[in-house]
Amino acid sequence: MSVNFMKCNSVLITGSSRGLGLQMVKHLVGISERPKKIIATARNPTSAQELQQIAKSHPEVYIVPLDVVDDASIEAAVQQVWSIVGPGGLNCLINNAGIMSISDLNSETRDRMMNTFQTNTVSPLFVTKAFLPLLRAAAGATVCDGSVMSVNRAAVINMSSLLGSVQLNQGQVADLKVYAYRVSKAGLNMVTRCLSVDLQPDGILCTVLHPGWVQTDMGGKQAPLTLEESISSLLAVVSALSEKDHGQFLDYEGKNLPW
Repeated sequence: MSVNFMKCNSVLITGSSRGLGLQMVKHLVGISERPKKIIATARNPTSAQELQQIAKSHPEVYIVPLDVVDDASIEAAVQQVWSIVGPGGLNCLINNAGIMSISDLNSETRDRMMNTFQTNTVSPLFVTKAFLPLLRAAAGATVCDGSVMSVNRAAVINMSSLLGSVQLNQGQVADLKVYAYRVSKAGLNMVTRCLSVDLQPDGILCTVLHPGWVQTDMGGKQAPLTLEESISSLLAVVSALSEKDHGQFLDYEGKNLPW
């Protein structure tokens, strides 16, 4: 399955300074069927040197400062994105920014639980809420059948994990002790399902995706998937999403995962 965003005017990716987010930007600029505007957000853009280099050689890439746990930063980013996309709005919001730390029953702390929940669960909801006017503008501006949902019209893609699946937390999968991360991603799954109900009348697609176990700072070198393998497959899935995927929990190959 190929990656085709040619009919998508704009994509915004949070957490683009490294890992999965940076690889998404790299992959999109490397294909001919790229979005017209790729908005990459980072908490500290000046220190995101690789992202800065990409933007210098690709005029379709816009770097926007965004700290997803800071409401003032979110509002400033919304205003900047309005100036980039104009009245056509934002077609695709990918909530990718997230954190993880290893913590078993004995070592878990209240502060770690709350900080992880704030970043991984609460922030995607409030980032989406802040960008809703742009998403609704895109949904209304796109000429298509009102029942059709896709990233070419308007979509919210939340990056989750199978570690957030209650049903799959058994056997070998249960051996990874990440209390805060698991709980935060289970919460994000519910956030996505709630958004899918509320945003369906607007024609805004909402889907939650698991990128696989990937060789990143978070996933570790022992992970079976390279960044390139994960993101090339995941973006192919994203570009092909339709109303049948609205409110669903999918992996990087497009397969449904149990909640």
